[in-house]
Amino acid sequence: MFEKAWNHLMEDGIRIMGLYGMNGVGKTTLFKKINNKFAEIADRFDVVIWVVVSQGTKTSKLQDDIAKQLHLCGEDTEEWENKYESEKASDIYKVLKGKRFVLMLDDIWEKVNLEAIGVPFPTRENGCKVAFTTRSRDVCGSMGDHEPIEVTLEWNKAWELFQNKVGDKTLSPDIVENAKMVAKKCRGLPLALNVIGETMSAKTTVQEWDHAVDVLTRSAAEFSNMDNKILPILKFSYDSLVDEHIKSCLLYCALFPEDEKISKEKLIGYWICEGFLGEDDLDRKRAMNKGYEILGTLIRSHLLMEEANTYAVVMPDVVREMALWIASDFGKKKEAFVVQAKVGLHEIPKAKDWGAVTRMSLMKNKIEEITFSSECCELTTLFLQNNNRLRNLSGEFIRSMQKLVVLDLSFNNALNEIPEEISELASLQYLDLSFTRIEQLPVGFHELKKLTHLNLTYTDRLCSISEISKLLSLRILKLMYSKVHGDVSLVKELQLLEHLQVLEITISTESGLELISGDQRLANCITGLVIQDFRQKPFNMSLLVSMVNLREFRVVRSNISEINISDLQNPTRPCFTNLSSVFISNCKGVKDLTWILLFAPNLISLCIDFSEDVKEIINKEKATNLRGISTPFLKLKTLDLLCLPKLESIYWSPLPFPYLKRIEVGDCPKLRKLPLNATSVPRLEEFVIVMDPLEHETELEWEDQDTKIRFLPSFDRVNHFS
Repeated sequence: MFEKAWNHLMEDGIRIMGLYGMNGVGKTTLFKKINNKFAEIADRFDVVIWVVVSQGTKTSKLQDDIAKQLHLCGEDTEEWENKYESEKASDIYKVLKGKRFVLMLDDIWEKVNLEAIGVPFPTRENGCKVAFTTRSRDVCGSMGDHEPIEVTLEWNKAWELFQNKVGDKTLSPDIVENAKMVAKKCRGLPLALNVIGETMSAKTTVQEWDHAVDVLTRSAAEFSNMDNKILPILKFSYDSLVDEHIKSCLLYCALFPEDEKISKEKLIGYWICEGFLGEDDLDRKRAMNKGYEILGTLIRSHLLMEEANTYAVVMPDVVREMALWIASDFGKKKEAFVVQAKVGLHEIPKAKDWGAVTRMSLMKNKIEEITFSSECCELTTLFLQNNNRLRNLSGEFIRSMQKLVVLDLSFNNALNEIPEEISELASLQYLDLSFTRIEQLPVGFHELKKLTHLNLTYTDRLCSISEISKLLSLRILKLMYSKVHGDVSLVKELQLLEHLQVLEITISTESGLELISGDQRLANCITGLVIQDFRQKPFNMSLLVSMVNLREFRVVRSNISEINISDLQNPTRPCFTNLSSVFISNCKGVKDLTWILLFAPNLISLCIDFSEDVKEIINKEKATNLRGISTPFLKLKTLDLLCLPKLESIYWSPLPFPYLKRIEVGDCPKLRKLPLNATSVPRLEEFVIVMDPLEHETELEWEDQDTKIRFLPSFDRVNHFS
């Protein structure tokens, strides 16, 4: 199917290509393969633009997505967003008219007016192409493709896929005929075949398979009037989930936009506060482990997909449709779940009965204010994050949500004030105000007696969180890059939070660091630490050894002659076994990072930038004096080295990088060699080297010719559009 679609699109006479088929048949998967293929022929086109359209997407939203990829927005996105659609169209047209482009539109529901967006019509003369996916052949015709390609899976391939998923041990001779009947109910859709196949893989008796055929047949009849025939089929897999909590967790994922990469950790945090994880809610570590177990179940069931970086999951579109269908009581109570995420809203949508709404997601829109005062008496979750024009929330609106448990207002960088009425939300457990411009917490904030999770990350205008110690239920407090730093007075307040389990904090004084590291209970809570504006010379890492759960460590804007480990009693064993991320930025005096890397065997991400004195990442003399330390970087996935004018060496010899996905080097003129040999990176198909400027690639020294031949294809040659 891929070869057919690719070859068709590359024909000289083809300017517009449509791929159509049922939801879940694999259109987007095929489309992504085509998109990735363009990277191999980057010299043929000036730019390839990928846009997810989805139902109800407005013209302005399409223009915004295209503009971002053309770098038309710049840093001031508000200036772009305030333009009229006609002005945006003119700007886009001016950039594209002289370019040979490919526009990829995924999941369109109706004709897309290219002229209104500002996209020149593809012709033989300009050499441009437009490709799209849709569920409807009629839409293909309206777009100008009267011979579109239908994406299907032939029966023999569908049966083979189903057999592989169920397994030979289950498919005994007396089950095969029933198995074929079940497979045919999946209508040739790969997702359904995977989902139902996984569900049936443990069913080993004829009676269980008889039951499956019966249920699937009755479901098809019961919901015969539905446009999407696959939802009742997928519901069988949903019904087979063993626990009601797991079902609730799955339905919750439908609150996010289509194709959204959902952070696993953040998702589990929502689940915990919603009470989906039962009695484990009280113990953070146990609850997180249970949450990850549920995610594993849903991923193995193909109801969620795991992102390549493993930190996030994506809900397949058709599973999301099923979840919204079930959450609305099979369409009977559509206002139970109000989900209008990432659709370009400028105001809150209308609802017939706000009192029936239990969960609402309006994230990633352009809502500027919410002033209405309707009663949202049953609402438990409200997602308003990423509405970067949101400036005003009325107190009446806040007061009406007396059952609200989860409120996410993050990434609203125009929001500088929270109504005092928030203190009346007696049920509120989860509040995320990160990346907002709030200057103070509202009066009465300490009355939120049930609040367990408070995120104030990157609230760089928030000066004080006095009386934080009165939040008696608080278990998670995130303050990294807040203007509130961990000075002595704050640390003393934190010591009064008896139930605190997770703390992320910025510290800028030695006294504050000594106080917090000397309190073992508080030190155990720290998972994220930013050392900022330090002037201590040298900085001793022994102050951090008590922080046994430290996962993320950052040093920024500091002047430190050296960072050492001199006071450690036993410097031959790793001290920071949970540390997974290190970020060093704008630091003077630091010449190497031997101090931390050799003591962090599970490091996943390392980024060093704008640090003018860094000469080497690991110093050979220091490292060889440390006995019993394992090879560094064995878990490393990403290495970013940017604007390091004196950097000459990462490591003095080649290293194994079993999990490495990316090395990015920019403005490091003295770095001539990467610590690689021909066996360093086993999975080369997942690995990329980004060099800036790209010409620096030709100046690199290689361990040998085999190493050079192996890694040259890994250099990122994607043309950055400018």
